[in-house]
Amino acid sequence: MNKAMISLLVASFLIAPIFGQTASKPLQGSISISGAWALYPMVLTWAEEFKKIHPRVKIDVQAGGAGKGISDVLAGMADLGMVSRDVNPTEVKKGAFPIAVTKDGVVAAVSAKNPFLNELLKKGLTRQRFIEIWISGKDVSWGRILGTTDKSVVHVYTRSDACGAAETWAAYLGKNQEDLGGVGVYGDPGLAEAVRRDPLGIGYNNINFVYDTKTLKPVDGIAVVPIDLDDSGGIEESEKVYATRDDITGAIARGIYPSPPARDLYLVAKGRPANQAAVEFLRWVLTDGQKYVPETGYIRLGPEKLKIGLDKLK
Repeated sequence: MNKAMISLLVASFLIAPIFGQTASKPLQGSISISGAWALYPMVLTWAEEFKKIHPRVKIDVQAGGAGKGISDVLAGMADLGMVSRDVNPTEVKKGAFPIAVTKDGVVAAVSAKNPFLNELLKKGLTRQRFIEIWISGKDVSWGRILGTTDKSVVHVYTRSDACGAAETWAAYLGKNQEDLGGVGVYGDPGLAEAVRRDPLGIGYNNINFVYDTKTLKPVDGIAVVPIDLDDSGGIEESEKVYATRDDITGAIARGIYPSPPARDLYLVAKGRPANQAAVEFLRWVLTDGQKYVPETGYIRLGPEKLKIGLDKLK
């Protein structure tokens, strides 16, 4: 064997381990995700972008409310649950493994045809008025709410499904979802549509279901009700944060909008995910995936919370 052949064989033995160490199989598998309407648009965006990088990974995303998300994941029917409220201790005992991934909020909404709209936008409603509407009131009139003699009854709408939006709105009013009065309507789209069609109606929605994704203004036919944060009887300049989706998300990011109804949103597994594709998806969401958060109408979490999530996945 000549020297050239020996050198070639030696080189091949040296190179082979190097390539063996660096070569990696393309990520593949499937991830099933179920749950909160609040997180649904964001997770759809993340899923689409992640699949561009990992085309062999199949991701199925289904909305149905935070209650469905947590129950599906704990029952082993989904890899990840979208949850738009804090995960409670009972759920943690059952194995819930929450990772905070972004932030948004819930707003009160009325029909753009509401006959008292100008007054509502000028004065806003205080937390106490919202309590009268959803908690302690029965056949409350718009006149009582706005301090006039009008007898028109407020048509109150709430969510019929177990969901983070209702739980968050109820928490703002010092109660739980089951304490909220009103006609129950399923899902964010259904509740927004019920309010849009009823000039005397009022409801609450996750931000991304009352603001148009293209114009960033409130959806045609819907108006967002300002919160009179300082109980002054009018909306101050600093409280005018509802004109566009960017205005309200900016207010949440700066802490102007109260928490609740601003809140963290979670992807929840049952224990640390055994599904490696799900683990990699979560890691990507907490790192490169964060660049898609503002453009989708959500608020980025601070670096501390993102690090907590990444550390949990180690």
